[in-house]
Amino acid sequence: MIIDLNIIWFILVGILFTGYVILDGFDLGIGIIYLFVKSDEDRRILLNAIGPVWDGNEVWLVTAGGALFAAFPEVYASVFSGFYIAFILLLFALIFRATAIEFRSKLSSSHWRSVWDVSFSLSSLLASILIGVIFGNIVRGIPLNEQFNFIGSFWSLINPYSILLAITTVALFTMHGIIYGVLKTEGKLNMQLKNLINNAIIVFVICYVTLTMVTLVYIPHITKNFVQFPLLFCVPILGMLSIANIPREIHHGREWRAFLSSSASIIWLMALFGIGNYPNMVFSITNPDNSLTIYNAASSQATLKTILIIAFIGMPLVLVYTISIYWIFRGKVKLDSKSY
Repeated sequence: MIIDLNIIWFILVGILFTGYVILDGFDLGIGIIYLFVKSDEDRRILLNAIGPVWDGNEVWLVTAGGALFAAFPEVYASVFSGFYIAFILLLFALIFRATAIEFRSKLSSSHWRSVWDVSFSLSSLLASILIGVIFGNIVRGIPLNEQFNFIGSFWSLINPYSILLAITTVALFTMHGIIYGVLKTEGKLNMQLKNLINNAIIVFVICYVTLTMVTLVYIPHITKNFVQFPLLFCVPILGMLSIANIPREIHHGREWRAFLSSSASIIWLMALFGIGNYPNMVFSITNPDNSLTIYNAASSQATLKTILIIAFIGMPLVLVYTISIYWIFRGKVKLDSKSY
């Protein structure tokens, strides 16, 4: 296989979306488990665990969307118009989540804080579900006509496969968020989160195995590349090994390694999605000939070359910013007068 600009941009867009899922995934996971933590102090610790980084994490989503628009405008147009209501709901969920983080500690009233606590948790859960539904429909395929226009409705996006992938996404983010919480907390809260990890892993593995079986049976186009290139089966194996390593690292008190294993499992899952879809960007369930691929949906070669130069300048800056923020705010969370 010759690596051309179209393939390079397919990989780069995948890397950006993977970065978002890893980074905002634990933010959303913290929100999902947030209401299970009862004391105000513990909830503040969880908020401050993500407080310095949550907005920077969402930069990856904006960057991924911009890269998709520049490199594959047909995909951007078809997906964003077809998923318009889903994206609007996702946007509102992210807005209410951000508002809750910023507004919760503005007053000491227990009622005020309870309202924003519920808003933060429910909006995190809703965002996770919507991300799962969107990815589920991309994996399954959507109805496209000869002009690559979406010909379904919002309700056609709510199907058994997308619901199953949404449940799996919630389970994945919950596991990822708990692990990050263990990494950033200490004392009783740390032990409470550690006690949840094994159950979270079990639930995720059950969802993952179920999703895999359903995909193999009902989504045949996803498996063709694995059948053609059997060596690619190492990707799901590496994913399962990464997940299996999490409780081992937690048991030995190596919380950072557990978080890296959780992140690696997300990387392998996203790689599975990319490999299974290639060369399609969006599969058409009405007629496979109407599918958007990395070739018929791409910008011109001159455009791809130009934006690749820009990406080589911009992406390192995003990486440096992300790494520096996590380095500055490393370690366990300590509450002070400036905390949320």
